[in-house]
Amino acid sequence: MYTAPDGEQYFIIDGHIHYWDASKANQKNRHGEEFVNCFHDYQKGLSPDEYIWGDEKFRNYGRETMLDDLFVDGYDDMAIFQPTYLKDFYHEGFNTTERCDLIKQEFPERFILNGSFDPRDGAAALDYIDYLVDDYQIAGIKLYTAEWKGQSRGWSLNDDWSYRCLEHCQKRGIKNIHIHKGPTILPLDRDAFDVKDVDHVATDFPELNFIVEHIGLPRLDDFCWIATQEPNVYGGMAVAMPFVHARPKYFGRIMSELLFWIGEDRILFGSDYAIWHPRWLVEQFVDFQIPTEMVEDTGIQLTPDIKRKVLGENAARLYGIDIEAKKKALAGDAFATAEVA
Repeated sequence: MYTAPDGEQYFIIDGHIHYWDASKANQKNRHGEEFVNCFHDYQKGLSPDEYIWGDEKFRNYGRETMLDDLFVDGYDDMAIFQPTYLKDFYHEGFNTTERCDLIKQEFPERFILNGSFDPRDGAAALDYIDYLVDDYQIAGIKLYTAEWKGQSRGWSLNDDWSYRCLEHCQKRGIKNIHIHKGPTILPLDRDAFDVKDVDHVATDFPELNFIVEHIGLPRLDDFCWIATQEPNVYGGMAVAMPFVHARPKYFGRIMSELLFWIGEDRILFGSDYAIWHPRWLVEQFVDFQIPTEMVEDTGIQLTPDIKRKVLGENAARLYGIDIEAKKKALAGDAFATAEVA
């Protein structure tokens, strides 16, 4: 729990975290180095100075650092693992469900584990979904449409096998589909992250929830126009959140547009850890107010109740988490007793 200086309390569900290994030993080729360096550049460009790491730590920060940053020094109460496989770039993958599960099994009350699929695998993708559901009890799916695979440099949600995989997810009880639709990362291609294909699947799969991670940036307007007409489309704030520090007026515009178009019930906090540390993101977001000229335009201000929804309540609703019951379950664990003031 985060208690703000004014006494308001916030239950934090960090909707977007990773447990990656981008070490030199795991890099398969130069693209592995390019990818993690691009991530690191985002950290350097948008973080407060005291939260910028050295190269080696950023490539492979490890279990203890992650747990401390999320639950001891940070204010996360829970966090959702969102995998990014990238097996064309890394021998063991960059951030796989199997790797994340090593931590989730240790702290099942603190973590939600999501899986992934690649429709270019054809029928094997359906088998992999079954494997993740049966062996790892995944709660959702994270998709990376710009991921390379052999000669392919991306795929579309509209592809035939993508539809078959989404149908299979629905059959297996998986409702939450997170999709990276945001800034490109070297060497991936920008157009493969275009948000437009979300419109098709959201219409055709009304029983699924599509959480558009990174809210389509830099295509914020495209995302808003799609999401306002598709009630099962949500905005994941990872990558957008650090602008609260680096460019607060731009962040004010982002929040104004999201609240105007899709409303307070469909916006989810995410730190994108380990690119950014959740402590300063939470503190600065809770302190943030939309600039007056933007409030005059939309009539919408960020209240504590809206911030509570963004920081945890909306994700809790999607994942069936009873916050009051979860508070009791977490009250006596090692992280609760170690939390900083």
